[in-house]
Amino acid sequence: MTREWLTNLREMVEAERSAIRVTIIRADGSTPRGVGCAMIVGRTAFSGTIGGGALEMGALRTARRLLALFATDTAPQWWREVHDFPLGPALGQCCGGFIQLLFERVGEAELRDVPIASSKDMLLVRHIKPGQPWRFATHRKDDEDAWPLKIRGYVRKCFSGTRGRDAALISDWFIEPINVSNQDMFLYGAGHVGRAVTKAFVDLPFKIYWVDTHSERYPSDFPENVTKLVARDPADAVRHAPPGAWHVIMTHSHAIDFDICHAVMKHCDFGYIGVIASKTKRVRFERRLREVGIPDPLIAQLQAPIGLARLDGKEPAVIAVSLAADFLLRLQIGGIQRSLLQTERAEGAHD
Repeated sequence: MTREWLTNLREMVEAERSAIRVTIIRADGSTPRGVGCAMIVGRTAFSGTIGGGALEMGALRTARRLLALFATDTAPQWWREVHDFPLGPALGQCCGGFIQLLFERVGEAELRDVPIASSKDMLLVRHIKPGQPWRFATHRKDDEDAWPLKIRGYVRKCFSGTRGRDAALISDWFIEPINVSNQDMFLYGAGHVGRAVTKAFVDLPFKIYWVDTHSERYPSDFPENVTKLVARDPADAVRHAPPGAWHVIMTHSHAIDFDICHAVMKHCDFGYIGVIASKTKRVRFERRLREVGIPDPLIAQLQAPIGLARLDGKEPAVIAVSLAADFLLRLQIGGIQRSLLQTERAEGAHD
């Protein structure tokens, strides 16, 4: 999860004096959401979701009952409780799975242990029994002697990159990643496909900077995670991209597409670069990039066509969904460049 939930938690506690954070710490079988999904519950409001339906309604009732129980200033600090929720007929659900929820009360006293902001990704570490404060690790050596060896090893592997930063329940300790922010994505082109992409990425963990040459090319309304960036020469917008940004190029002009691609590879520390393209267009771009001095290792990172190779279709909505699926897979494997798209191409070479 991104760190925005820490801000939401602080605001709710400041407004209502206390809140309950409800987190999925175990999910077996078919479940509406996975481990690490959470919501913050106050007496009059809540934010986030653990999957909706009867499960979420039951969790809301439990959280508000606990808030009423601990409504005094003498509530025990860092109080926690674990509840089991079989997803069967009793909840009016047919999933057949099993979910375990961690309920944690956070009041004004607990907020003193919660960082206001951090410029780094973090891991939140705590025992699921009551009494112990949240601990935040920002470095592979930010472990504590009080943590079991398994927990210290998990934290170090997460920060060293030898394992993915996944939420995990290990020997009654729960660890969850807190990312600094959503992934920055520069989307070049406000045509039909660009519009479909912004719609497909609603509520996904991406901050989109939407680049085009004229303001009137944009729709009158677009999602909150999208920022309009008008540039007479879209290639000039590349210099505004932060390190590690993902670049998706789909303008109305092959010449503009190439100029953007060249600028990204020449001047930018990028995490992804993709161009909406046919195989013929890709070959032409590769040849021209070599002619202007771009080294082969950088050219090899160009994704063209974009999205998942086996999700066929040229309709804007299909392209957008395919791109979203590929990007979510990339996030799940921690930014490793070998995406499902590349895997499929490798498999196709041996078919």
